[in-house]
Amino acid sequence: SDILSAIANKTDYTDILETIVDTLEAIAVIIDPYFGHEYVDLGLPSGLKWATCNIGANSPEEYGDYFAWGETAPKESYTWGNYKFGDYHCNKYNASDGKVTLELDDDAASANWGGTWRTPSKADFEELINNTTCTSTKRSGVSGYLFTASSGGELFLPAAGESLESLFQTDELGYYWSSSLSSMWDCAVSLYFDYAETQYETSGASRFIGRPVRPVSK
Repeated sequence: SDILSAIANKTDYTDILETIVDTLEAIAVIIDPYFGHEYVDLGLPSGLKWATCNIGANSPEEYGDYFAWGETAPKESYTWGNYKFGDYHCNKYNASDGKVTLELDDDAASANWGGTWRTPSKADFEELINNTTCTSTKRSGVSGYLFTASSGGELFLPAAGESLESLFQTDELGYYWSSSLSSMWDCAVSLYFDYAETQYETSGASRFIGRPVRPVSK
């Protein structure tokens, strides 16, 4: 009945088909807002759920895919020259347009996983850090950080490094994009951690760099 109501006043077949698809997607979100992806509930004040895997990974220990900030597909190399929004002057999310948070069309989590998934914001990472105990550890031989909540829930982020012309600093450093622009518009905020030194923080980095994304959802 929802689909019939939606197409009642449509006459163009393309419009009808698009309306049917949009309606089915909306129904699917209601049935399963997580679209089959596993998550952990850490009992955070916001109620946010964290995915157990990076985009492109099949287990918590896998690195998964790498994305430039604001791009939704992985690439073979990451430079200012092939960045979606131009060189470091950046033609979107800049001083002129005032956009400081990724729109869903530019969000790798939303584009690849659908449902209610999105890339975590800087505030989401800070909530994670402030409400869990963080420790360096290895799982299945993979270095990473384990975030443990008072409820006993655990979230593992592998030290996946980052990608430019090739991968580097894997099994040593972790960099995870947020959806938040940095105070400098050619940079965006990442969660950063050093496996060896048990050091972690949110910090800015050039937007063209390839980094993994760990989705969140409510």
